[in-house]
Amino acid sequence: MIKPHGAESLLPLYVADEAERKALAISAENLPSIIVSSAAAANAVMLGGGYFTPLTGYMNLADSLSVAEKLYTTDGLFWPVPVLNLVKDAANVKAGSQIALRDPNVKGNPVLAVMDVENIETASAEQIDTMIQQIFGTMDGDHPGVAAFKAQGNTLLSGPIKVLNFSYFETDFPDTFRTAVQIREEIANLGWNKAVAFQTRNPMHRAHEELCRMAMEDLGADGCLVHMLLGKLKPGDIPADVRDAAIRKMVEVYFPPNSMLVTGYGFDMLYAGPREAVLHAVFRQNCGCTHLIVGRDHAGVGDYYGAFDAQTIFDDKVPEGALEIEIYNADHTAYSKKLNKVIMMRDAPDHDKEDFVLLSGTKVREMLGKGIAPPPEFSRPEVAQILMDYYQSTQS
Repeated sequence: MIKPHGAESLLPLYVADEAERKALAISAENLPSIIVSSAAAANAVMLGGGYFTPLTGYMNLADSLSVAEKLYTTDGLFWPVPVLNLVKDAANVKAGSQIALRDPNVKGNPVLAVMDVENIETASAEQIDTMIQQIFGTMDGDHPGVAAFKAQGNTLLSGPIKVLNFSYFETDFPDTFRTAVQIREEIANLGWNKAVAFQTRNPMHRAHEELCRMAMEDLGADGCLVHMLLGKLKPGDIPADVRDAAIRKMVEVYFPPNSMLVTGYGFDMLYAGPREAVLHAVFRQNCGCTHLIVGRDHAGVGDYYGAFDAQTIFDDKVPEGALEIEIYNADHTAYSKKLNKVIMMRDAPDHDKEDFVLLSGTKVREMLGKGIAPPPEFSRPEVAQILMDYYQSTQS
């Protein structure tokens, strides 16, 4: 199986030994504590699950700026996005101390992790702007990722952490949430040597389904990891439980057994386009996948990124050998009326726009909200029914 990024084996920061974890949880109740941001909590979950191997905790200011500007930490580790614990007020925190990190997303704010605070640093407005511009490619406050980043504060708490639980992800999504450790085990148990990863924050329509099928066939892959984001999204995005049901139904009906592994990970969407695509590649390598599908407007939002910027960054900014995982570049896929199947549009130079079944997301949402199923060329009827039920429930 492919090696993890920057290490011989995964380095999950979750305290797996039950006795040690319980003892740490008890002692954590007597530590100074802070309620972290949702983004910092998601970073803790990813660190806990081994997704962010080989990191041992939150980055300091020097590493954060180096990663933002150069895609490398100061000690030479390739990494695409700073992993931060930004706070507004650190008056009760002292460098060299141990603190409890409390979960903002769970009632009662239980302790999520224990942190050894190595540094407390204040980033200047210019340094914050540098990070935002490099990560998101824009300073526009209407960009959901930029807005979330700015809202966290400008004080960085850095140092190693020990993770006590996986926030709400394990309890809310017990059949779907998996750590990188668990995914590696499942891939090994399935006997897959070559696995392709498909990232999604949306339900999968026919085009997505066929894209997974095309990638597996083109690469000779043993299977596909459908890996959905389970964390915070922007308003209007479909909730994770609805997506999960729709995707599982599609896999159950339209794919052979043991060819698809449907899982999810606990992270908040950054909407950082190209940079987030590279982060997706890093932690899919940590999951044991040999390939990642990168499609049109991967991890994008609005018109902030070019349609294929998330592909070209791997050629323009990711140095040779920085990652072992390989990228499967996908074009926009759509149903061809001429060929009666879903194809990549780049493979049909003889087609006009009218030769494809093309529906905007807005149009699809309008149809579903009215109880009208999109055409079967666009969405499987079983998937459309789940989505119609959801949209109509939001209007009642």
